[in-house]
Amino acid sequence: MALPLTPPVEPMLAKLVSELPVAEGLCYEPKWDGFRTIVFRDGAEVELSSRNGRSLTRYFPELVAALRAALPERCVVDGEIVIAGPAGLDFEALLQRIHPASSRVARLARETPAAFVAFDLLAEGDDDLCGSPFAARRQRLERLAGRTRGGLAVTPQTADPAVAADWLARFEGAGLDGVVAKAADLPYRFGQRVMWKVKHERTVDCVVAGYRDHKQGGVGSLVLGLYDAHGTLRHVGVCSGFSARRRQELAQELAPYQLADGEPHPWHEARWAGPTASRWSSDAELALHPLRPTLVCEVAYDHHQGDRFRHATAFRRWRPDRDPSSCTMDQLEVVAPVELAEVFAAR
Repeated sequence: MALPLTPPVEPMLAKLVSELPVAEGLCYEPKWDGFRTIVFRDGAEVELSSRNGRSLTRYFPELVAALRAALPERCVVDGEIVIAGPAGLDFEALLQRIHPASSRVARLARETPAAFVAFDLLAEGDDDLCGSPFAARRQRLERLAGRTRGGLAVTPQTADPAVAADWLARFEGAGLDGVVAKAADLPYRFGQRVMWKVKHERTVDCVVAGYRDHKQGGVGSLVLGLYDAHGTLRHVGVCSGFSARRRQELAQELAPYQLADGEPHPWHEARWAGPTASRWSSDAELALHPLRPTLVCEVAYDHHQGDRFRHATAFRRWRPDRDPSSCTMDQLEVVAPVELAEVFAAR
């Protein structure tokens, strides 16, 4: 492709915060629940690149055709692939699209067509726009969308925090994740968490590094890890609370990730923190099984202390679109208890 930017490109990211940020010069947008995607178009060639640089093009043929018709001849657009169902956005339907069989992909493209929601313009023609302020990129995106023949949706935006708060309250039922805030003068920062996101619950994407058996059979808990700033996979907690049926299903889903004989694991020589500390071994009481650290899941949590979840987390969904190396500690929300702040203010 003869574009100012070519794949792969790391998208600009957002850091989770507990409250909607309010400041001069902030713009607010709904947070879409889909696959983050950067679209590259150069003439007849259209490439859909995921947030970890993997090609999604073959899974969404209907989008390729629509974007070829809607976008200008040469451009790079950041946005989200979503599927809208009767009750709102349908992430499960989106997951079904990631399938090796071309016949199934073609059938689902007809039955559950996807849409692309754009929220940033990174390049147009020979112009690399990444160094421009976000507000200028947004204006150019809106002009671009106004010239198209349909097929390109641009996300709503407001500078009014009251409207953003209303979105946060109302959009949850439609399947949107929350609200994203970004500075109007922000250049595009590849791979950096320089925006803010407020979600309806605290969630984090973790590497599934192993699992423990349940005393009644199946998988009792998933053992979770996050990478620190040095690239070391840290044990951060567990995900549990599965039904009896789900425990059996998980045993089958995790089977392909079992370690082969002699295959190394990041935690082979590391001790576990806490009262149940153990090495990776055939400990009968723990019955802990290491897995190849390539599977990512999204979990909900209520609080963390240091680098550990305070309580067991709740499973939300698998994230096949996430690269394990992108599951880092900086996803975690740092929330100081109000009581603690009041004590130190009084002192």
